[in-house]
Amino acid sequence: MPEKVIEIVGTSKESFAGAAENAVAEAAKTVRGMKWARVAEFEMALDDKKVVEYRATTRIYFEVKR
Repeated sequence: MPEKVIEIVGTSKESFAGAAENAVAEAAKTVRGMKWARVAEFEMALDDKKVVEYRATTRIYFEVKR
């Protein structure tokens, strides 16, 4: 079965893992048949010396139904 790929950016105040999980949760609101997810990038928002937000650009792979 063919697959499609989308990119979602998830955020979290606590961790990269939380940011990736939030990206998958957001995609799950509208995407069906998700099979894989791959984190493509990690980023951190900073306030001087402190990390204030984690970001994970996540690629979601899902089946295309015909």
